[in-house]
Amino acid sequence: MTLPPPPSFEELFDPAFLERLNAFTLRIAAAQKGGRLADQRTSARGQGSDFADFKPYVAGDDLRTIDWNIYRRLGKAFTRVFEERQDLPVYIMLDVSRSLFVERPPRIGAAMRTALALAAVALGQQDAVSLFTIADAMATGVKNVSGKGAIARVARLLSEQTPGGGTALAAALSQLAAMKARRGLVVLVSDFFDDDGIEGVLRALSLLPHRLLLVQLTRTQDADPSLLPELYGEVVIDDGERAGGIAITVTSELLDRYRAAYRRFCESLDAFADKRGATLVRVDADRDVLDQLAPLLLTGGMTL
Repeated sequence: MTLPPPPSFEELFDPAFLERLNAFTLRIAAAQKGGRLADQRTSARGQGSDFADFKPYVAGDDLRTIDWNIYRRLGKAFTRVFEERQDLPVYIMLDVSRSLFVERPPRIGAAMRTALALAAVALGQQDAVSLFTIADAMATGVKNVSGKGAIARVARLLSEQTPGGGTALAAALSQLAAMKARRGLVVLVSDFFDDDGIEGVLRALSLLPHRLLLVQLTRTQDADPSLLPELYGEVVIDDGERAGGIAITVTSELLDRYRAAYRRFCESLDAFADKRGATLVRVDADRDVLDQLAPLLLTGGMTL
């Protein structure tokens, strides 16, 4: 099978696309303490750049934080408290299994644009970004880069991706958990179809100590394959990952069973996200990616 090509570097590193990202922010309720100062606000109080509040002076407080104007008016010492800004480690995991390359246009295009958009927003606010790709195994693309200058590097790496083999999401997530990386935000961009089933993927996700942003790549026909005019009678389903594909006979009963199974699949993702407090976004590969991410990234950030 000849697979359609993924987006080129020039298509990904598009000035108009990147310009639209300037209005986006990727923030969570509290960034992990212990990082260098950056644009993530945390609940930690210290010597950051943003004034937060006053508190009564106690022995040991930095004398430089005393507000002497208040002291002269009230005769009591109060110190200025600042809100720290710290970097958020962002771990982007991109599914590059062969099945994402087989459609026309391939679903991998929307996946790469989603990954690039989220990486670019994080890099623009001085967060630390790592990019991992997943197929039969997990591979490290870039690790702990920051700053807008790294956006081109991420785009180049994405454009160089080739179709992997099967999908091993559960194994890759378990590998990430074993890395004991600094707590941050894990972004998983995938269609979530895995040989281990959605149950295995959700079990692996539950082991991660990180905040979670799950981006499910969809198409309308995923929920209702009868929308595909060629899907009737005797057909061979070829997802690019199984030699020779799978021969089936399409009947109304089979389609009903598939619709019910897909509905349960999506309900499992919804239930996990709700229970875990994760953010789940469904991105239709046939629609503009940024239009679909805007409700998440234009609201000032995720409540995680």
